[in-house]
Amino acid sequence: MQLEPGAARPARSASRRRAAVAALLALSAAAGCSGSPSGPSDVDARAALTPVLPTAEWPSAAPDSEGVDSARLAALVGRIRARAYGSISSLLVVRNGQLVVEEYFNGATPSVPHTMQSVSKSVTSLLAGIAIDQGRLGLADRVLALMRTYDPVANRDARKDALTVRDLLTMRTGFDWSENVYAGSPLQRLNDCRCDWLRFVLDWPMRETPGTRFEYVSGGVILLGGVIGAATGQRIDRFADQYLFGPLQMQGPYWISGQPDDLPHTGGGLYLRARDMAKIGQLVLDEGRWRGAQIVSARWIHESTARAVATGRSFGSHPVDYGYLWWVTSPSEIITASGALGQWIFVSPRDRLVVTATGNNDNGFQVSPVDFFYAEILTAVR
Repeated sequence: MQLEPGAARPARSASRRRAAVAALLALSAAAGCSGSPSGPSDVDARAALTPVLPTAEWPSAAPDSEGVDSARLAALVGRIRARAYGSISSLLVVRNGQLVVEEYFNGATPSVPHTMQSVSKSVTSLLAGIAIDQGRLGLADRVLALMRTYDPVANRDARKDALTVRDLLTMRTGFDWSENVYAGSPLQRLNDCRCDWLRFVLDWPMRETPGTRFEYVSGGVILLGGVIGAATGQRIDRFADQYLFGPLQMQGPYWISGQPDDLPHTGGGLYLRARDMAKIGQLVLDEGRWRGAQIVSARWIHESTARAVATGRSFGSHPVDYGYLWWVTSPSEIITASGALGQWIFVSPRDRLVVTATGNNDNGFQVSPVDFFYAEILTAVR
């Protein structure tokens, strides 16, 4: 399913944001998980990298000075320009904290926020960590206890009573929910309901005891956004502005929102500039620090990006497991945020490397940034 026309560009009004919700949510499920794709066709790869100028928000350097093969990256950029990977919007590479590649394609620009799709989930994990660092939220906190304003909850039983914050973070909610096929799924029903999203998820029936099985549930991350808001006394977008986006000096981030009361869609509704995506990756690489300030605790970064759940899934030919709303690939230990249509953050602690990509590709497209990250970028690092 494609985004509605214009939905990948910044919304200019609340009505346009609401109109994008159905398409957005339909694409947020299990983004990027697929079988092994074929490689890009041979194209004329002659290209030159665009020089990266230092700015107040990002120091820059030439790739070779940071141990990255500029010729290989230039060839990759040439193939992206030739659309060997479909419709890629941006590619940023950061090595040793230096922005060494910043390329935009197909009309994208540095100043325009782009849909993050399910990369939003990984940002929500950081916000949960900040709330936990502040002592306002705990992994073992019971969800229904935090959401008492919704009593009575439908389909309530001992399993639903046992649902915790940790279960929401690890996609082991126990809800009788599947969004592997969008048509007729709980996700489609949520999209179309024009109702209170939190009520919708809280009332959903259970299938099993929470914490027992991985099932990708975007609705659970929307619920987590409401839980963080209830625990902190701030709607989660305002909490994000104060404790994450503000300290990272992000420019123009915004969320698709819905009910109740313009609740941000924390499962897939975030829009960020590519440079701000890279800040999220660098924050994780630097154990929660940005320019010397500790924004998220190192403890949370380590715990949230460690393997918590075996998924049986893969990104291309690379098996992936799950942490707290982050993917972790094997055996290379790449921390990954993944969103439909080609939104990716790759963090390689071993290589001191952050790579981000945005795009507007149908999920059925046969090659993706996963392919060029492993085959082209990692192999260009010396």
